[in-house]
Amino acid sequence: MREGYARVAGRTVVASCRAKRIVLGTPLEGEEWALGPWPVLRHFRLLLASLTAVENGKLPPVGEVDLTVDGRLRIELFPHGTLDSMLLPGTQAHVHLQSGLGAPTLAARAGLYRGDRTDERIALVLGAGNAAAIPCMDLLTEMFNGGKVCLLKMHPLNSYLGPFYEEAFATAIEQGFLRIVYGGAEAGHYLCDHPEIDTIHLTGSAETREEILWGEPAGRARRKARAQPVINKPLTSQLGCVSPVLIVPGPYLDKQLAAHAALLAGAIVHNAGCNCTTPRLIVMPAGWVQRDAFLRHLERALAAAPLRLAYYPGAPERWQYLARRRHGIRFVGSTVGGMLPWTLVPDLDPSDRNEPLFSLEPFCPVVSEVQIGSRDPQQFLEAAVEFVNYRVWGSLSAMIIAHDRTLADPVLGPVVEKAISRLRYGTVGLNTWPQLSFSLAGTPWGAYAGTAQGDAQSGQGLVHNAAMLEGVEKTVIRRAGTPRRKPPFSTGHRSAHLLFRRLAGVERGAGWAGLPGVLGSSLRG
Repeated sequence: MREGYARVAGRTVVASCRAKRIVLGTPLEGEEWALGPWPVLRHFRLLLASLTAVENGKLPPVGEVDLTVDGRLRIELFPHGTLDSMLLPGTQAHVHLQSGLGAPTLAARAGLYRGDRTDERIALVLGAGNAAAIPCMDLLTEMFNGGKVCLLKMHPLNSYLGPFYEEAFATAIEQGFLRIVYGGAEAGHYLCDHPEIDTIHLTGSAETREEILWGEPAGRARRKARAQPVINKPLTSQLGCVSPVLIVPGPYLDKQLAAHAALLAGAIVHNAGCNCTTPRLIVMPAGWVQRDAFLRHLERALAAAPLRLAYYPGAPERWQYLARRRHGIRFVGSTVGGMLPWTLVPDLDPSDRNEPLFSLEPFCPVVSEVQIGSRDPQQFLEAAVEFVNYRVWGSLSAMIIAHDRTLADPVLGPVVEKAISRLRYGTVGLNTWPQLSFSLAGTPWGAYAGTAQGDAQSGQGLVHNAAMLEGVEKTVIRRAGTPRRKPPFSTGHRSAHLLFRRLAGVERGAGWAGLPGVLGSSLRG
């Protein structure tokens, strides 16, 4: 499967770029390498390492193990060796286990290969339409973490990728481990209800999950209140999120503010604002003296990014709804040729219980801003974490921006770590976009653990997780507040298409021989 995918990887990028009107050979092409071949090929490599370890009577490899600030077990998953540390220097990713779980849980990983089997044999994978990697990585998780035969239904929006996957995974198809099918909502509902489907995995919208689990809107509330879903089979899902970005006040130089704004803008514009990890809500300290400067830098960084085709169904309508009659709204660009302007809605009222930007994932180029707490870092983090945990919809990913001196401070450093522990999100990024954790493939990806079936918000269950860990609460990925190289997702990165293509080449098998090319593209920024 790995070799087959490697053969079609470049063609999937070309097809995705054409569908989204991205000019090949430009930095924007890098998005499709980052949303496709790089994470998929990395997922294959890490799965192979885990399965090789299991075959040799060992556990899947992990890094150092220690404790979080609140006493939970913390497992290092990135860097996964010296090569990783040179490809993405200064990047670390750890998994926090759920409270009360310790060494026995860590030792129980890869239980499927040590006798912990179930009777669930056939999994329906409902593929996402926005990113080429998602259908592949979801089915890899179901096949090798779950031990299931898979039926992958392609999303109508990117069904053009299906023939590439059929070619790539021809051996698995011939041997009866995989089938790939096509169709819209009607086909999806038929397959969900089919008696030979044992489990369902969905990456998509919360509304799609509601329809699958609770049926038509008429009577849905009654069925949910009685805990009577319309299907009686396990359903896991990765859904959306109003992803917040908490900016901790600190001694930022103007150039440092500009660098953080460029990274944030790059995440906002990535994939035309149609990622489930796209930053949606900037949470600022009330009265912060650098607020206006940061927003100015953000607008400048957005202006440096070309406008994008609003390719995802419903994006123009959601943009119209969320942007209408907004006081102080700021547009970067204009509506032309199927493209939408980058849109900033500042100064939301945190007390407004009816504010849709707190509860509706835009999935279009809209980002909003709210001020919380005070200029004191500790008071701000206490108020901001409470606000995003309980007032903002979703639990998939959140981001914190903090100055290196704040993190090194003997008082404030632990305050930030406690805030990370308190955030009820499946992935928390410190000075980096959580999407990077998605791309690393070895780290678990999914909503915060422990949500109820009736209010799952960003979903239930995990994908990726090449180390096959159990009892996961969240993943934390971090970088320095002032990185030596321009982060790859920042706006204005001139070599992003070369960088992500070469990262995919490393995962394809180039290994150390591919390092010079990666470093060269990274340094050119």
